[in-house]
Parts: sequence; C-alpha cells; structure tokens
Amino acid sequence: MNRRTFIVGGLGTLGVLAGGGALFTQRPEFGRLPQGERLARMEASPHYRNGKFQNLVPVQVMNEENGENRFVAMVKFLFGDKSHLSPKQVMLSKKTDLHSLNPHDDVVVWLGHSSFFMQLGGYRILIDPVFSSYASPIFFINKAFPGSNVYTAEDMPEIDVLAISHDHWDHLDYPTIMALKPKVKRIVCPLGVGEYFEGWGFEKELLHEEDWDAEIKLADDLSIHILPSQHFSGRFLTSNPTLWCGFAFVTPQRKVYYTGDGGYGAHFKAIGQKFGGFDLMLGENGQYNMAWHAIHMLPEETAQAAVDVGAKMLLPAHSGKFALSRHSWQEPYQRILQASQQKDYNLLTPEIGALAYIDSQKNAQFDLWWENME
Repeated sequence: MNRRTFIVGGLGTLGVLAGGGALFTQRPEFGRLPQGERLARMEASPHYRNGKFQNLVPVQVMNEENGENRFVAMVKFLFGDKSHLSPKQVMLSKKTDLHSLNPHDDVVVWLGHSSFFMQLGGYRILIDPVFSSYASPIFFINKAFPGSNVYTAEDMPEIDVLAISHDHWDHLDYPTIMALKPKVKRIVCPLGVGEYFEGWGFEKELLHEEDWDAEIKLADDLSIHILPSQHFSGRFLTSNPTLWCGFAFVTPQRKVYYTGDGGYGAHFKAIGQKFGGFDLMLGENGQYNMAWHAIHMLPEETAQAAVDVGAKMLLPAHSGKFALSRHSWQEPYQRILQASQQKDYNLLTPEIGALAYIDSQKNAQFDLWWENME
C-alpha cells in the first residue's frame, strides 16, 4: 500500500465514522435545537446571552483548579475502579400501588434518582421520570443499579402534570416520555425544553414553558413556579441551549420545593423568603465532585439549602440509581444524615417506592435502609 492509498483509505474510514456519528446524533432522543417562536422567546430572556442560557452568577461547570481535569475525570469514569460505586445486592424497595392511593392524600413516592410521583391537592404530578436502564444514549454508560427500576410507565396512573427540570439524560428520558405520552395531560418545563416535546409529537397546547420566576397557574388551587438553579444544559455538543430550573408546587394547603440539579447559591435564601418556607423540599444530594462543585451540591450544602428555603422536611434525591460520580453509592446518605443533625427540618429517607406523606405528623420513622445493604 503506497502512502497516497493509505491516506485516502484513512480519510475514507474517518468519513465513515463521521457519517456514522452524524446518523447516531440524528436519533430522535437527541431532540432538536429550539427554533422559530420558541427561540425568539428565549432570546428575549434576560438569562439568555451570546446564544446560550447563563446562570444568575457566572460559574465554571468544570473547575480544574478544584479537582481533576476533564481528561483524567473521563478516564477514571470509564476505566477506574467501580467496585464501590454501586451496591453489591439488589436495591431495597417497597413498591406502592399508585393507582390505589387515596386522592385526598398529599403524598410523594421516590421512584429512584430524581424521579418522583406526587399527589398534591388532588393532582397527580410526575417529576423528572426516568424508567430506563441507562441514563445515557449509549447502552454501556450510566447503567441503573440492579433493582432500582421498580416502576414503569404502565405503573403510572393518568398524569395531570409532567414536570421536567432540564434536558440532561438522567432527567429527560426519551423512552420513558414516549411510553407516558398517552397519560400526560399537561407538561411544565423551563424555556427551550418544550422543543423536545414538540419534536417528539406532543401537542403544543399541552406545554407550559416559562422563564425563571414565572408562575404557571394551572388551576385556581394549583400553581407551579419555575425557579432558578445553578446548573447547565445540553444533550450533546451544544452547551446551554435550553434553560434549567427548580420548581415550587403550591396549593392552598401545601408548598413543595424541588431543587432540580444545581450548585449551592444565594438563590435558596431568596426562594425561602419569596415563599415563606415549604412543607417539603425534594433536594439534590449526590453525583458531586469538587471539580464540578459549582453545579452540584455537596450533602452539607443540601442540608443548608433546606434551612435556607425554610423546609419542614427534606427528602434527598439524585442518588440511589445511577453512579454519575466517583463517590461510593452510600456516601450521599451517610453525609446528609450527619449534616441533618440539629437542623429544624425532618429528614425523610424512604426506600424506592415507599410512601411519604407531605405532612410531618403522618410519617412514620423511615429506616436507614442503605445501612442494611452491602
């Protein structure tokens, strides 16, 4: 083989790989970038500058001065010791029949990671559902812990509100969304995220898509507020093409705050002051690393955020299903338990699928279930 043949052949191989990569990213789960009227709304947002969304305070997604660089982090993630990242036995769970719940009870069921089913004021609300075995478009990355996929779309009753906090794979899961499609009555999401749903064939009339600090009044007795978080977005190479958020779910009787993903910041105190406290905070607690500390809280910061927002109860999320960071799978629970000592809120630690009441007087003491696992 002469040099020219080698070069031409090499270029041909690269072309095939590039073509395959292009076809791979054309799969529907990648979605499409916002366009038209939606893009115009985004461009009018004070949080959208230079073609992307920005945090309230500028932060680095990856701060190499505080930890390992991107290359080292990726090598460790793909090839490092994973023996401590996931449990050595099937996850403990208590599967609640969601169809048989008393519609008058205000309750929440943790479905693993950051997925929650909630009944509030008679409304059925589903938050960031992921029922797939992988939090990734690639089958061998971010595999769910054995036994953590207790629920499927078939287990869900009709959903009054589907709330999606941002477009990352571990929060917006295409197979789950498509399986839920016939059951979803309304969708609430931050700016730009609606493009995924329209691209996947959802009717535009179902979408309620707003900027930070907007109130979406779905009924006289149910408001959902889109709230700031300190995070980022994107499903592939384009950074921050859509907004990310937390949510406040408000009825005449209850207030529930879901942090979404994000680092600790002054926005928590501002949210607490705005709403005068919450009955329950569903708080990010897991997948942290000092290298990306600005966009994921440490457990001690999650505890402080619960204090800042005036939560009566804290139910930790973003752990118990996927290993997206290098800490042991039990560590977020161990640290949040310690950090919650002497705090004014009650820490709720239900197993996946167990029922928790949004009323501190009704909850029994939950076991420290992770201590009963290897």
